[in-house]
Amino acid sequence: MNKETIEALRQIEKEKGIPFAVLISALEDALHSAYNKTAHAVPFSEVKIDQETGEIHVFQLIFPEGMEPEITDEETEVEIDYSIAEREEITPDDFGRIAAQTAKQVIYQRIREAEQEMFFNEYSSRLGEIVTGIVQQSDNRYTLVDLGRVEGLLPKSEQVQTERYEHGMRLKAVIKEVSPNPKGPPIILSRRSEELIRRLFELEVPEISDGLVEIVGVAREPGYRSKISVVSHSDGVDPVGACVGPRGSRVRMVVSELRGEKIDIIPYNEEPARFVAKALSPARVREVLLDDEAKEATVVVPDDQLSLAIGKDGQNARLANRLTGWKIDIKSETEMADEENRYTVTEAEFDVADGRCHALTSGGKRCPNAALPGSRYCGIPSHQALAGSEEKG
Repeated sequence: MNKETIEALRQIEKEKGIPFAVLISALEDALHSAYNKTAHAVPFSEVKIDQETGEIHVFQLIFPEGMEPEITDEETEVEIDYSIAEREEITPDDFGRIAAQTAKQVIYQRIREAEQEMFFNEYSSRLGEIVTGIVQQSDNRYTLVDLGRVEGLLPKSEQVQTERYEHGMRLKAVIKEVSPNPKGPPIILSRRSEELIRRLFELEVPEISDGLVEIVGVAREPGYRSKISVVSHSDGVDPVGACVGPRGSRVRMVVSELRGEKIDIIPYNEEPARFVAKALSPARVREVLLDDEAKEATVVVPDDQLSLAIGKDGQNARLANRLTGWKIDIKSETEMADEENRYTVTEAEFDVADGRCHALTSGGKRCPNAALPGSRYCGIPSHQALAGSEEKG
């Protein structure tokens, strides 16, 4: 070795950001391993590199009598106190040639491990963040994405079925996992994560990044449709309008990045009935009946809105269910009227303890919901108010 080697290590430090001390240590370890494989190797030794000249020195470690460490195989790790040993230089004349032949591969491996550790430390605190990269390779198992100083892995399980990733394509994804495994890319990416929706809107909507508007919840079926609920924390700021943007420019940018995935933006409401009704957008809702205890909602829609409320293969209803946290049962007005007719009763029959709510709907029919335990009425606030008025009476 010579001074040029030291300059090369300095250049690696500059380009890859790996500390020079780490590189020197890796090189010394590799050279020590190479020395131990020579025929004239001594049991205890160490290799040091002059950080100015690049010269290699091999030292024999001579321990005080009676304090020699136990000799073990290379795979067994034993803690040795090297500070008590004397050092005697025994550098072989041909060691430079031996080092060049045997240490190169090990040095590269240690540099790669140091890189991996550095990237792991850097990216492990960035889970959930969005990154942009260039697709380098894609097959039926995974897609490799160049993130600049490091490669990210987009596994099949985190890809969107409707998307195709071509070589050279620019791609946004969120960091789902950071792996310390030195044999593969340390960054695991995701295009399916609901967090991707949040991060894309943060990039496009200043009100979200400033904290004026908050995304409360996200429900997503990747590649097809998503619903997000938003709320404003500032008077005068319309959360839905802020996310849509002028002439739909902001939401259009998000949809474009998601390759045409549809997005419904729902105003969050603390009143469950109103929130459930809005969550079924774009369908119009006529009435929402809640069972608070079971957290179930019966939604009544006009007959011509039933298929729209349910959505293709039940997609709209599923997303609304996940967004609100309520189990939603959608009925058309005709279905609801038929059900109410089955429960039409006379005034005298209200005394029958059949377990159903005793309140009448606006159409004069008996409420189809189950009564709460110990009550003649269901959990709908207006129906519970009837129970309170009966007690006062």
